[in-house]
Amino acid sequence: MRRLAVLVALLLLAAPALAVDPSEILKDPGLEARARTIGRELRCVVCQNQSIDDSSAEVARDMRRAVRERLVAGDSDAQVFDFMVARYGDYVLLKPPFKLGTLLLWLGAPLVLLVAGAAILLRALRRRALAPVPPLSEEERERLKTLLGR
Repeated sequence: MRRLAVLVALLLLAAPALAVDPSEILKDPGLEARARTIGRELRCVVCQNQSIDDSSAEVARDMRRAVRERLVAGDSDAQVFDFMVARYGDYVLLKPPFKLGTLLLWLGAPLVLLVAGAAILLRALRRRALAPVPPLSEEERERLKTLLGR
């Protein structure tokens, strides 16, 4: 069982390595390194909070291809980011800038989690307060006395 767990963990760790197809890799190692760095900072628009470098989705593949084409064309990293934001919006950035348009991305999720957590906590506290505590049976009282050494 332990070997199976280790095997599954290793396969999960190796999964992102399978996302970038060997045919996508640039011949210039410097450009490829820049493409991988940029790819780790761009969000796949169809995946749940996954970078395009880690995603095997078709859209992520197209986005990786676009990044590499822009780099080969001579664009700087900032120009590549600007191109992707112009095409997909600020959502494409895994770390979107803090501005009015991205206020919901920055504050919305934490606020929703905070409200949901508070609601769950209040509900649990109300249930606990409403549920009467049954008195101890004679057997439980004797056991308690034994445990307390009285």
